[in-house]
Amino acid sequence: MTKMRFAVIALLFVGFVWGAAFVLMKDAIEQQPYMDFLATRFTVAALAMVVLRPRVSLKFAKGDIGFGALIGTVLAVGYITQTIGLEATTAAMSGFLTGLYVVLTPLLAWLVLKQKISLKIAIGAILAAIGLGILSGAAESVEFQIGQLWLIACAVMYAVHILLLGKYGQGRDSYRFAMLQIAFVAIVTWVFALLDGYQAPGNGSVWFAILFTALLSTVFAFWVQTWAQTILEASRVALLITSEVVFTAIIAVAVGQEPATAAMVIGGSVMLVAMLLVEWPTKSKSGRYQERLEF
Repeated sequence: MTKMRFAVIALLFVGFVWGAAFVLMKDAIEQQPYMDFLATRFTVAALAMVVLRPRVSLKFAKGDIGFGALIGTVLAVGYITQTIGLEATTAAMSGFLTGLYVVLTPLLAWLVLKQKISLKIAIGAILAAIGLGILSGAAESVEFQIGQLWLIACAVMYAVHILLLGKYGQGRDSYRFAMLQIAFVAIVTWVFALLDGYQAPGNGSVWFAILFTALLSTVFAFWVQTWAQTILEASRVALLITSEVVFTAIIAVAVGQEPATAAMVIGGSVMLVAMLLVEWPTKSKSGRYQERLEF
C-alpha cells in the first residue's frame, strides 16, 4: 500500500473514531459539564502521550513549543465556540455550520496562503457541504440565530487549525507536535473549567467516555492527523475528516439513539460521492496513477 493511500484510510478511521466518540459523549456530558469534560479529556491525553513516549514527547526542537501553543490554542477556541454555539442553537444547525470547515479550508488556503485549489477538490468541498446540510436537516431551518455566529467562528477555527498544521507541522515529529497541541488545548479548557468551578467525573460511565475520547479520539486521532498532513494537502484532509458526521449518524442509528431517515441516507451518499470524487486516482500523462507514491 502507498503512503498516501494509507494516510487516506487512516483519516477515514479518525472520522469513524470521532463519530463513535460523539455518540459516546452524548450521555457523559449530561453528567459532567462539557468544558470540565474537555479539560479532563485533554489532560489525560497529554499525560498519556508523555508516559508512553517520554523521550520523544519532551525532546523539543526549535519552534515546537511556539507553534504547538499557537495551533493548540486555535483548536481550543474551536471547541469553546462550538460549545457556546451548541447551547444557543439547534443540534442540526450546529452540525451543519461546524462542518463548513470543509469549504472554508480550501477557500482560506486560496485567499490567505495563495495555494492553488484543483477543480476536483473545489467540487468535492461544495458537494460535501450540500450533503452535510441534507444530513443534518439544516436545509429546513434557515432562520438566523445569534448562536450561529459562534458556530461559524468554530468552523473558521477548525479550518485555520488544519491550515496551520499543514504549514508548520512539516519536518516536525508528528507524535511530539500532536502532544503539544493537546497539552495547550488542556491548558485553555482548564481556564474556562475553573471559572465556574470544576466538577469531577461522577461515575464509571463518564470515566469510560473520558478514556475513550482521550486515548482514541485525541491521542490517536491528532497524531494521525498531524502525520497525515505531512503527506496530504489541507483541503483533502478537511474533506476526509468530515466523514465524522456520516459515521456519527450510522453509529447513532446502530445503537438506537436515533432513527434512520431519508435525509441521513441521501446526505451521507452525497458526502460519500464527494470523497470518492476527490480520492479517485487519476492518470498522469505518462499513464501512471498520480496517487502511486511508494514508501
